[in-house]
Amino acid sequence: MGSIQGVLSWLGTTLRLMSYNKAGFIGFLMTSAILLVCLLGPLWIPLDTTTKLDKIYQPPSAEHWMGTDHQGRDIFSQIVHGGKDVIYVAAVAALLSTLIAVTFGTVSAFAGGVTDSLIMGVTDVILTIPQFPLLAVLAAFVKLDNLTLLGLFLGVLSWPALLRAVRSQALSLKERDFVEAARALDLGTGHIVFRELVPNMMTYIVISFTLALTAAVYTQVGLVLLGLVPVSSSNWGVMISLAWTQGAIFFRDAMWRIMMPILAIALFQLSVITMTRSLELAFNPRLRTMA
Repeated sequence: MGSIQGVLSWLGTTLRLMSYNKAGFIGFLMTSAILLVCLLGPLWIPLDTTTKLDKIYQPPSAEHWMGTDHQGRDIFSQIVHGGKDVIYVAAVAALLSTLIAVTFGTVSAFAGGVTDSLIMGVTDVILTIPQFPLLAVLAAFVKLDNLTLLGLFLGVLSWPALLRAVRSQALSLKERDFVEAARALDLGTGHIVFRELVPNMMTYIVISFTLALTAAVYTQVGLVLLGLVPVSSSNWGVMISLAWTQGAIFFRDAMWRIMMPILAIALFQLSVITMTRSLELAFNPRLRTMA
């Protein structure tokens, strides 16, 4: 019972802090709504797979909220079913890249010397490799038909820039009095890095995670659009790719089929980016202490 009350108290404090920034809180509500629709929506909204020749390329209406495609199928049901894969891959990639960057960035800053030079040398090498062309080449040799594998590939290649930024933050923090006190008490590198440095960088880390999330969405949709990654037919990227290859761009009535998945991606990205305004407040240790 105590643990449940602690979680509820933490959640209430977090939501109260996030509500201080109205735009950021609206972004949080929009992000939550999109996640609920994409993750739970398929349980109640079946994917429309029935061809209806009398309803081809219809505009949005009460029956079809986002119009219909080239076979008369409901686009809204495809949007609902297509978001889960995109969000899952982006979350895996963002989580892995953030974990690598935070761990090695803080260790590099705190340890210094040979360790710092080695980590930053590897980081600089990987940073010079163009990510998207490398993924395109890898797709020719590795079958990226597994969503988790695709997310891991994106995460492994997208951490260097964040690592350099985390290292800069850690270099500034390690000169603070609380780190000097931890050193004097000989609490160990692990304690100083993960109990002293990382909590004080949590605001920056969370915001960086959301930015990595949005970047992963664009990267995977680009790979799908180019046909380099075989995924489910209801994926947002696949919807754009099929609309393009089937010539929907040349039909005036097909505008909704092209624009709806693009708008879904843009709305998700806008919601996440706007939400970072509130996350900065929610994960600020000073504000949380005063709350």
